[in-house]
Amino acid sequence: MTRISRRFRSLPIRSRLSLLVAAAVAFAVAAVSMTCWFIVRNQLYEQVDNRLAGMNGTIAPEDVTAYLATCSHTATSSDSTNMRYVYLQLVTADGKFCVLPGLSAGAVRTTATDKAVAANPDPRISTFHNSTDTEGNDVRVKTVAIPLGLGPNRRMAYPDVALMQAVSLEDTEKTLNDLAIVLLLVSGIGVLGASAAGLAVARAGLRPVDKLTEAVEHVARTEDLSIRIPVDEDSDDEVARLSHSFNSMTSALASSRDLQQQLIADAGHELRTPLTSLRTNIELLTRSEETGRPLPPADRMALLASVKAQMTELAALIGDLQELSRSEGQRGERVQVVALRDTVEAALDRARLRGPELTIKADLAPWYVQAEPSALERAIVNILDNAVKFSPEGGTVEVVLDRGVLTVRDHGPGILADELPHVFDRFWRSPSARALPGSGLGLSIVARTVQQAGGTVSLAPAEGGGTVATVRLPGAPTPPPDRI
Repeated sequence: MTRISRRFRSLPIRSRLSLLVAAAVAFAVAAVSMTCWFIVRNQLYEQVDNRLAGMNGTIAPEDVTAYLATCSHTATSSDSTNMRYVYLQLVTADGKFCVLPGLSAGAVRTTATDKAVAANPDPRISTFHNSTDTEGNDVRVKTVAIPLGLGPNRRMAYPDVALMQAVSLEDTEKTLNDLAIVLLLVSGIGVLGASAAGLAVARAGLRPVDKLTEAVEHVARTEDLSIRIPVDEDSDDEVARLSHSFNSMTSALASSRDLQQQLIADAGHELRTPLTSLRTNIELLTRSEETGRPLPPADRMALLASVKAQMTELAALIGDLQELSRSEGQRGERVQVVALRDTVEAALDRARLRGPELTIKADLAPWYVQAEPSALERAIVNILDNAVKFSPEGGTVEVVLDRGVLTVRDHGPGILADELPHVFDRFWRSPSARALPGSGLGLSIVARTVQQAGGTVSLAPAEGGGTVATVRLPGAPTPPPDRI
């Protein structure tokens, strides 16, 4: 059984569907055919029983005695065509039987039922059963006690003797055999037709699956993510949903690969500038040492300061790239409940160190969010760094946290309207900020971190000049019970 199950599972799915359909139809056809055969059989037997019930089985007592005295176990010849398939005989309680001469087509084998009727005669009861004659032909038998006819109120039976009336089942069996052959042929045709229909339905139903398989194999072979499976927009079955899911998956993979390639290209472009500058400065220092003509101390100090600044910028760029790539692949690995006010205060301490000449005002209310602590602090630090970077000397930065809405407003030059759609793009920098230090990834990291925490972030021009950054994070003003 296990081997058959394994072989069945190894078949193609359309073959399995065809076999299942054929098996189901075969079972249904067999059940209907057998039910039909038995119904017809019962009806034919009922007709035969009605025919036997209509036969006159009354025999006078003196005739019974005479028949028993001249008992014969073989039938005499009868010229009656109607009697050719009719059997009449007497049976005693001990199983002896006497064929009625001139009235029976042959002798019928007696059964225990016939003996029981003869032993306990009751003229009101007749029994019907199947038997065979002495030549092995099937017959239908009616056995009944022989009434003596002693008046309408004294109807009795002859003791220990019953009358067996039988008719041949040759026509009935022939009809049933013909019906069985017809049902077998119809069943076979039905099963074959069901198998063909099942195979056709399986092929039609699995055609989208075949297309999906071809598409997957094509992607695996060529890594071409532009392939799409045609889907009937009006269909909402499982195959259509699977095709939609595959198309969505390939679109997402293609977009992710394009973003990855764009990130690599942009990173290479951004890395080229500090690396080129570093190489130039180091070559100048090396050449001065090799030629024995040292640079003036002031120029040497300027070159070393430039190298240090470029290395710091390069390290910051690499750190931003690592953060951005980690956020893409490791979403929420260390998510926990974070006190947003504490995180903002820690970021403010770092911002004050970077802009000691600025006035930073803060009004922070308690708020607790689900986020990764280090990533959230880095995002807030990036927002504050932008405010510090673009604030004029002696300017003011206003930070407010109220009911999960963090606003950071500076009084710098602001952002042009046509630049707003690009502020969160990777490596994008406004023309006015390209001379300032930075990698162009800070706001991209902010957007990704806030989105992972379930919030939103936006930048907009502030009234009176400057820029206001708004971060909205879902949470609560009190920590969960398990943190109290």
